[in-house]
Amino acid sequence: MPTARESLLDAAFAALDGRPWPRVTMAEVAAAAGVSRQTLYNEFGSKEGLARALVRREADAYLRGVERALTGVPGAVAPRERLAAAAVWTVRSATENPLVRAVLTGCWNDRLPTPVTPVTPVSTVPSGKAASSGPLPAPGELLGQARDRAVRLLASDWPTGAVELPLACEAVARLALSYVVAPAPAADVAHMVRTVLA
Repeated sequence: MPTARESLLDAAFAALDGRPWPRVTMAEVAAAAGVSRQTLYNEFGSKEGLARALVRREADAYLRGVERALTGVPGAVAPRERLAAAAVWTVRSATENPLVRAVLTGCWNDRLPTPVTPVTPVSTVPSGKAASSGPLPAPGELLGQARDRAVRLLASDWPTGAVELPLACEAVARLALSYVVAPAPAADVAHMVRTVLA
């Protein structure tokens, strides 16, 4: 059973599908989660705190998906294929989740919670309840974290004589971001990664 915090974040995310963030009310989110408004305010402090926590949760989910794509079955799946899977995940996540897209690109539209506080790299913001009071992640920081995870997770399997792993991961991250900014089918990015790293 999800915690009150998760239920509130789920309700806030669902509300975004129906109307722009400025029109979403705290009472509506609390009612959809089945808790009191006081519980909502106790957990997040304000609508801005709720928005920051929601963006962070979606960013964390994106990074967990990147890790799943990169870990695959080490040794059984070539590192190049795992990088291609991470690129596909990036494009699909940004296509399906407007919050992931906004954090990756820095393009926030009027339907989304707007980063009204200064942005800060995700790595410097604490996790958990305290994170909801801090600033939103800086544009591109999320992609940088995905790239760094790729370097770490593929290091032991990277073939000798191939392009340097950090350079390959950076190129794939930037390539995936280009598919987010100039949309094309997610499968196309996998083909492009395989071609570039061949």
